[in-house]
Amino acid sequence: MEIYIFLFCVVCYLASAVFAFMRQAHMFQLNSYGAGTHVKWMLKNPGSLIGNLFALLFCACAFYGDAYAKITGLASYVLHGIFALAFLALIMLEKPKKKAKTPLVYTARVKRLMVTYLVFAVIVAFLAYFLPVKGIWGYSYVLLFGWYFVSPILLFVANLVNAPAEAMVRSHYLNDAKKILRSCPDLKIVGITGSYGKTSMKFFLTTILKEKYNVLMTPKNYNTPMGVTITVRGYLRGFHEIFVCEMGAKKKGEIKELCDIVHPHTGIVTSIGPQHLESFKSMENIISTKMALADNLNGGKAFLNIDNEYIEKEKREGAVTYGTKEGADFKGRVISVSKKGTRFAVAYPDGSEYEFETRLLGEHNVVNLCGAVAMADSFGLTPEEIGNGISKIVGVPHRLELIDKGSYTVIDDAYNSNPAGAKAALDVLSGFEDYKILVTPGMVELGQQEEELNCEFGRQAADVCDFVILVGEKRAVPLKKGLLDKNYPEEKIYVAKDIGDAMNKVNSLATDKKKIVLLENDLPDNY
Repeated sequence: MEIYIFLFCVVCYLASAVFAFMRQAHMFQLNSYGAGTHVKWMLKNPGSLIGNLFALLFCACAFYGDAYAKITGLASYVLHGIFALAFLALIMLEKPKKKAKTPLVYTARVKRLMVTYLVFAVIVAFLAYFLPVKGIWGYSYVLLFGWYFVSPILLFVANLVNAPAEAMVRSHYLNDAKKILRSCPDLKIVGITGSYGKTSMKFFLTTILKEKYNVLMTPKNYNTPMGVTITVRGYLRGFHEIFVCEMGAKKKGEIKELCDIVHPHTGIVTSIGPQHLESFKSMENIISTKMALADNLNGGKAFLNIDNEYIEKEKREGAVTYGTKEGADFKGRVISVSKKGTRFAVAYPDGSEYEFETRLLGEHNVVNLCGAVAMADSFGLTPEEIGNGISKIVGVPHRLELIDKGSYTVIDDAYNSNPAGAKAALDVLSGFEDYKILVTPGMVELGQQEEELNCEFGRQAADVCDFVILVGEKRAVPLKKGLLDKNYPEEKIYVAKDIGDAMNKVNSLATDKKKIVLLENDLPDNY
């Protein structure tokens, strides 16, 4: 009888190990497979280790039971049953409980990691079977529970074991992508980077350039070396004339790495700011990393947004500048803004000026469109072709996307948030006459400046919003402080436990005006 209960425990142990891997690998993936980042996440989220602490408790019980008690008969069956129930409890603790905002993507890397991890688990189960001792098989249970306790560390071990193979796979794919690009000598490659605005610029520029050329752009958030590699290997065809390549970075030197892969002919730097400051460590590292695009072009010019103070100071000789400031080569100005969109004008370097209309909202979009106009002009598009392209641009999903919900309107700016983007979103919100509601968990990855920048965001919101809903008790603290610093009425602040609770609050608010709701940022599951 004992052997059957033990085998049942082994099956439950393996099932819980699978669930544990899914949860840990999900967070590991969201943390960009960085061991240091993942450890910090675990320390900030001790609740994620409840199952491991539970396993440690039963590891101690199994050891104690074997060392000090000679349990036989019915008592032995009962103790085995308790351990079986413990493993069933581990399954319930680790079982995925809710639909993730960004679910685990079972990439080839994750599958390889899962195989290595589960090989460890199976080896432990095999050893446990051959370590029975008299009575309750205590050491076998110690091994099973003990392995489970250290399973987060074993995820790192599995990742380390796989590292040589991952390096070989990465090298093969990168070399293949480089070979494909070398086989397209006439392909013009446009690199786009920036702390924010690069995805919008990618969509804007691609839409405009398609008026004259066959254009490929990196899809979704494929802005890493492997993302760019996947795009080149999977999507680039001989008929493409321009490749618009979004380039993202979270650490120093990553833009130079991307430039070494695709060798951009020309490039746009949309912005520089404290985005990902936690991993970059300093503004100097962010500046040097982003400006590496301007310094690594293959014969073309850099296009720089001089509305950004950091870029203006780092302006390169011979670069084309754009923005709304005096002195920009392509200078934009807003003519009018309404719910239908924005009319704006762009003055060209030769003194001519052209007016354009877009369905997009906000002055910052006009700045990005100025950059797209400048780049399109360098590719020989006429103002008429550029205007046609601009008129076809639709809002990039979750980036100030205007959505009519009937009883209220949503300005969806939930993709990502940064100090400049959050301020720009509030500026858009302030232009409406409706009952203005902000829903936000605040901004992240801002290093030591995070608390103060969220405080400042709260102070800015106090000047614009009729009601503020903060998502998450911990995240709400600096935002609420900023609001109260400006004497914002506390009864007009609501702290929601999650986004569902926040939207229920939006629906419950009574007002004579139509409600306009700004969704500023939507944090991934690792926050």
